[in-house]
Amino acid sequence: MSNAKPALRVALLGCGVVGSQVVRLLREQADDLAARVGAPLELAGVAVRRLGRRRDTDVDPALLTTDAEGLATRDDVDIVVEVIGGIEPARSLILAAMSRGKSVVTANKALLAEDGATIHAAAKQNGADLYFEASVAGAIPLLRPLRESLAGDRVRRVLGIVNGTTNYILDKMDSSGASFTDALEEAQALGYAEADPTADVEGFDAAAKAAILAGIAFHSRVTAADVHREGITEITAADVASAQAMGYVIKLLAICALSDDGGSIGVRVHPAMIPRSHPLAGVREAYNAVFVEAESAGRLMFYGAGAGGAPTASAVLGDIVAVARNRIAATRGPEESTYADLKVHPMGATTTRYHVSVDVADKPGVLARVADVFAEHDVSIQTVKQEGRGDDARLVLVTHRANDAALSATIEDLQDLDIVRAVAGVMRVEGDDTP
Repeated sequence: MSNAKPALRVALLGCGVVGSQVVRLLREQADDLAARVGAPLELAGVAVRRLGRRRDTDVDPALLTTDAEGLATRDDVDIVVEVIGGIEPARSLILAAMSRGKSVVTANKALLAEDGATIHAAAKQNGADLYFEASVAGAIPLLRPLRESLAGDRVRRVLGIVNGTTNYILDKMDSSGASFTDALEEAQALGYAEADPTADVEGFDAAAKAAILAGIAFHSRVTAADVHREGITEITAADVASAQAMGYVIKLLAICALSDDGGSIGVRVHPAMIPRSHPLAGVREAYNAVFVEAESAGRLMFYGAGAGGAPTASAVLGDIVAVARNRIAATRGPEESTYADLKVHPMGATTTRYHVSVDVADKPGVLARVADVFAEHDVSIQTVKQEGRGDDARLVLVTHRANDAALSATIEDLQDLDIVRAVAGVMRVEGDDTP
């Protein structure tokens, strides 16, 4: 008598860059995957918008369908993989699948960051698994270590580069002196940036990932709307050169941090200067890297390909294997953990260091008047450099750690001084406390 277990059948919703690679891996690694799961994995069908479209990998035409809901709710399907992206129809399809007891694997960061509560609640109500490793940082194993390996620890901070497009652009600006526009065009030509790069360069993509990371790390519900977000479109070649002169590099960072008293969390995405000695400074091109700081484990760094069809599909396959093993064992993976219920404090309550460039009239007493404004708002100046420009000068100041609201008030008052021509730039400085 054979002890072979019946195949587990997988429905794939979407067959674009990631989906086509999932199809390829399921086919090419079928024997290994069966051995790891304990049962074969069979592709039950692939939902697409257009049947005749050319795809990156060969798909049996008999598997293709435009009826995504029909596929997701079929009785012979065990696992539904959603790689469509966006809010709808992805949300409705996932909920329909879960209502029929299907376990779900998704790479959909936007949906989880906007309405994760609904998806997690449906999984719990229907006894279904929900795995989403591929939603943040592509192939990098990050979410599972956060919600499983570090479940017995207390995370203090998560800091990292989670968007490959912006990292590529900023890296090219730093290494070649290119303008933002030129670096963006190069990223688009190489396929690192979309024709409409707004989600990346304005920080929306990174903010969604930051919300997911913060929710897991701090056992609280965080949405993309809770995240303070700034993009990189205003970064100039002059900003990059100024950072270089100080021994810094500019990166778009996602920062999720527990407050000093442990009573709230800050979640933000913005460009920042970090020292060239910091490990994140050496993250080049479209790669991602994330630091996790925990009380007992200390500082951990996760690094690798943060996007792309094959890397992201690797994370999807890892989740499929985990879900399949759970189904065979008649168990489930971890549910959403929100017991801490910490609130996200406003950006004004955040403290960090700042790099401020001020164009001023070049006359006696100017520095003293500028310093007085900083002192009035209890913002301490660490270093200052003055560059003469004929009748004008530029002051470059770096502060000690200060309250964001206090710094904003300082900038407003500086702009009212008759000796100030313009506040040329303000950028946060991060990473000096991480070796």
